[in-house]
Amino acid sequence: VGLSLFADTLRSSETPVTDVNWRPPAESDQRLTETLRSIQKRNAAGHLNIIDEANRTAFQRMLDAQPALVDVAPAGEAIAGLDGKMLLHAGPPIEWPDMCGPMQSAILGAIRYESWAHTDTDAVAALENGEITLQPNHNFGAVGPMTGITSPSMPVFVVENRAFGNRAYCTINEGIGKVMRFGANDDIVIQRL
Repeated sequence: VGLSLFADTLRSSETPVTDVNWRPPAESDQRLTETLRSIQKRNAAGHLNIIDEANRTAFQRMLDAQPALVDVAPAGEAIAGLDGKMLLHAGPPIEWPDMCGPMQSAILGAIRYESWAHTDTDAVAALENGEITLQPNHNFGAVGPMTGITSPSMPVFVVENRAFGNRAYCTINEGIGKVMRFGANDDIVIQRL
């Protein structure tokens, strides 16, 4: 699964490899499923390979980018739409019960960091009764390492792409040791934020 380069590298070290032609399923989203089928039909019919063209365009935009650090600010001030009791996380949309343990733990720590709850038990209750909203970082032009938790009071780097005018936001690395990005959330971790 993945790039052929991975399998080729393993083969070169005489490691047994089994190639699998797998793609993430899209059946749960009917609109996405129809879009993917449409792309596959156009490609199968010999029309313009829009995937290759899109990849070339995306790669060229990365090459042409001119990122510049323009500010460090609290996420709630820098990121439009990060309002109220909202936390951002890494990855795609996911509900609280379906999150992995480290992500859940980091969310509980962020809730305590924001003083929206004083204990993990109270934080879980606030999540379960809908007081706190969880959204993917990418919906807001943000990224974060590992669990990717971003809360309104956390400082973020504000990076502007001078070539295209867009901005992106990233939480500041906490250093090494017990850190929230890996799910640690005790008082020492929260103080370091």
